[in-house]
Amino acid sequence: MLGLGTWEFNVDTMFYRGKVLLMVKEKDGGYDLGIDVPGLDSTPPFAVLSMEVDGSTVSGVAQTDLLKGKDIPFSVTFEGDTAAGFLKVPFMGKINLKNGVRLA
Repeated sequence: MLGLGTWEFNVDTMFYRGKVLLMVKEKDGGYDLGIDVPGLDSTPPFAVLSMEVDGSTVSGVAQTDLLKGKDIPFSVTFEGDTAAGFLKVPFMGKINLKNGVRLA
């Protein structure tokens, strides 16, 4: 499966500048995603509504209770031990996930 492991990305927005961890696991033949922001006590829970794989890219739509009913499209492209992608968060805009590296 594509991109399994823990990935660290740089994020630079007006609300947060720093590292974000993306955990990609296999679950029932599909993917299970988790996000952690080091330094925050808790990361808001989210649910992945849809996900697809096209070549080396995993993309889909997620939602969180913090933005009830609002879709958060995402996409991450994996190339070996590097990755890059984005989230489109309502009211914040596009958040680029830059310089991703596999940690484990």
